[in-house]
Amino acid sequence: MKATTSLATSTKDDVFIRGKSLCEELIGQVTFTEMTYFAVTGTVPSLAQTAIVDACLVTLMEHGLTPSALATRLTYGSAPEAMQGAIAAGLAGVGSVFVGTVEGCAALLARVVHGEAPEAIALEHKTSQRPIPGFGHPLHKPDDPRPARIFEVAEAHGIAGPHVGALRALSIAIDRAYGKHITINATGAIAAALADAGVPLEIMRGFAILARCAGLVAHVREEQTKPAMRAIWAAAEAAVPYDPKA
Repeated sequence: MKATTSLATSTKDDVFIRGKSLCEELIGQVTFTEMTYFAVTGTVPSLAQTAIVDACLVTLMEHGLTPSALATRLTYGSAPEAMQGAIAAGLAGVGSVFVGTVEGCAALLARVVHGEAPEAIALEHKTSQRPIPGFGHPLHKPDDPRPARIFEVAEAHGIAGPHVGALRALSIAIDRAYGKHITINATGAIAAALADAGVPLEIMRGFAILARCAGLVAHVREEQTKPAMRAIWAAAEAAVPYDPKA
């Protein structure tokens, strides 16, 4: 089969994206969030879908001096002539431990939605001692405040569906299996909300990357105006002293 693209093409007079004129139908007509959803999924989002994606992007944008932000700041301090390199360095850290857990949680929710017992998933993780993507937080205890707000937005727009329900059922099963309360964290709530908003599981990490990219641009700007790279470097050297006998 001949390879084709459905995304975009250009003429001397316009650019066409998924069949729509960039100049006549998109610029000034849709928001960045709507354009992102449209480009990725091929469908124009409803107001409810847009509100959910917006809420998720806002939630994931900034988390302080996380590993990805540190990588960006350190790289920018070393090579300020290449901002894109600093942003890329930070984005390389969006993986299975930080931010990218949205994808892992979405996979668990899909299993529940397709009929698997949440109790079986909880027991599976407890037995293997593997972290449960979308659950737990070192700071926000007993509950992460962000999921509640994301659920409020989803419910207000009538879009809280089977995946939000699956997340809540899985949360109950996890608490029972572990004999204690383990909070749903932000990536867990985002996985459920994006899934109910029609975002495919396989591309969810892309939305997390998009949000974090904007946050890293903010870190670069602060590094330009209030440089912290040398303080971070000095703190690392102080925290990890040289020990030739180790």
